[in-house]
Amino acid sequence: MKADRFTRFDFGDLSPRERYKLLIGTVVPRPIALITTISPDGVVNAAPYSFFNCLSADPAILAIGVENHADMSFKDTAYNIRMTEECTVNIVDDALAEAMNICAVSFPSGTSEIEEAGLATIAGTHVVSPRIAEAPAAFECRRHMTLELGKSREIILGEVKGLFLRDHLVNAETMHVDQIGLDAIGRMGGHGYSRTRDQFDLKTPSLSDWENGRLQAAKTG
Repeated sequence: MKADRFTRFDFGDLSPRERYKLLIGTVVPRPIALITTISPDGVVNAAPYSFFNCLSADPAILAIGVENHADMSFKDTAYNIRMTEECTVNIVDDALAEAMNICAVSFPSGTSEIEEAGLATIAGTHVVSPRIAEAPAAFECRRHMTLELGKSREIILGEVKGLFLRDHLVNAETMHVDQIGLDAIGRMGGHGYSRTRDQFDLKTPSLSDWENGRLQAAKTG
């Protein structure tokens, strides 16, 4: 069998834009956080971020990568979290995709993307920021820590204080979430997105199962 050939990229030789294109084109699919915050003046902001994931269960920590504007000023999400130390992370399903994309428009600061996208909100329970009524799931978070990566980007770690899931998506006794029903979408490179309906199970074998399998393979081989 002929070995595959690989193209090498030394990130120290690349521009930030080139590194960005390679990262978002390779680390796929990425979950999308549609983050709602509230400004000190009471304006609700919503913005999607795909530099997002869960990092820890104890404590429960979500991570969000937020880039500054070109002039290095904070985006509304980063500014509002800095001022209120709270945010709500709404999970984006397929039905919410179009509205999420409207929330990505570069509206002037102070504009409510919620209103522009025609979305409804539900008042927060653990935080001041509301959650999006149309979202299948929402995490209410308090700022745990902010990591500044140079002058252009920061990573915000939020500690989950509460999770709201649609009733039919979760078994409250077993904590099992219906992931097909959740119908979350993911971010690809460029303008691409992916759906999560095509899934498969792959159970990790125990050490004894692995060793027994090798033993059986050796006997039959």
